[in-house]
Amino acid sequence: MANVVVVGAQWGDEGKGKIVDWLSERADVIARFQGGHNAGHTLVIEGEVYKLHALPSGVVRGGKLSVIGNGVVLDPWHLIKEIGTIRAQGVDITPETLMIAENTPLILPFHGELDRARESQNSVAKIGTTGRGIGPCYEDKVGRRVIRVADLADDATLALRVDRALVHHNALRNGLGLDPIDRDALIAQLKEIAPQILPFAAPVWKVLNEKRKAGKRILFEGAQGALLDIDFGTYPFVTSSNVIAGQASTGVGIGPGSIDFVLGIVKAYTTRVGEGPFPTELDDADGQRLGERGHEFGTTTGRKRRCGWFDACLVRQTCATSGVNGISLTKLDVLDGFETLKICVGYELDGKRLDYLPTAADQQARCTPIYEEMPGWSESTEGARSWADLPANAIKYVRRVEELIDCPVALLSTSPEREDTILVTDPFAD
Repeated sequence: MANVVVVGAQWGDEGKGKIVDWLSERADVIARFQGGHNAGHTLVIEGEVYKLHALPSGVVRGGKLSVIGNGVVLDPWHLIKEIGTIRAQGVDITPETLMIAENTPLILPFHGELDRARESQNSVAKIGTTGRGIGPCYEDKVGRRVIRVADLADDATLALRVDRALVHHNALRNGLGLDPIDRDALIAQLKEIAPQILPFAAPVWKVLNEKRKAGKRILFEGAQGALLDIDFGTYPFVTSSNVIAGQASTGVGIGPGSIDFVLGIVKAYTTRVGEGPFPTELDDADGQRLGERGHEFGTTTGRKRRCGWFDACLVRQTCATSGVNGISLTKLDVLDGFETLKICVGYELDGKRLDYLPTAADQQARCTPIYEEMPGWSESTEGARSWADLPANAIKYVRRVEELIDCPVALLSTSPEREDTILVTDPFAD
């Protein structure tokens, strides 16, 4: 049976939550493979709105196994709070429906404190972090001083892990003018949360490999977008993990040969939250209109998103780095009513034309977009569920996007509602 990876192909906020929820009906397992609760998914199901940050989107679907993989960094207190919120909305979450990899790193209170202190004291260039400790936790992971879910099960191991982390963090905090961490209070906090987390702990790599061998369909869910990838994003204005599809394997412990289809989620225009380059950003009435019509505010931060025209160069890059087989084009309805639409088809840099965004920050800053104009449409595309429901110019726009990014449209989303989706190619088809 086919296994599918879903990745955001822009700077996040592309509408992954709805698409993952739509696909989850065809899947048996939904697995998060990277990121933390700095990312948010908003699902609208039969009028009920679910806002998820740490939990995989599959939790709202009965009869599915949801998995938090080892590639995720997990704030245990936030997770328990989020579980309580979703349960209050009538969703049953148990160790039978949710598993957390035993080797998942834990975000601790001092990670968030460090994140915020660095951002507030950085007079050179702010990154635009959410301040939730994701970056510092990933640093501890590669520095081999992180506390993982399995460590919560043994007091002696937990104490050793805490002591190792504090040697590093107390020295760092001293340099930032922060008070030392209260060791005993931290250990007490972890012991208190442990009984609420450990029932969900499991050898996820083993469970998923067994599911795959049994012919179960696995849906791998990423957070953020590929342009925020630590290696291939607009560095340093990126997240602290790999976001591209290759991370799905290492983020849960399953071989890359188990992935059959990569679906890139692409918004019909472009948005970005926080700092960093954005070649097609609009500071005019068109940008304001996109933001208002698209309700462009971050699920996690509430921050207003920067808006601009569709950038085919950037999406073509992310389709290449993630090996995208097909895209899901979302929010087409936001473009309804524009007389003229623009698509970025290249950049001009120092008098030369480029068909990709260069890596060097100074070159990125000097790139100006080269636009191709297309006629818009006055008819509404909201709620369309077949090609026949779309205006001719909307279809031309979609087809031109396919040509420019060198990747076909597999799904087309025309509203936040789950059923307002046009299926072109089923990613789960054998």
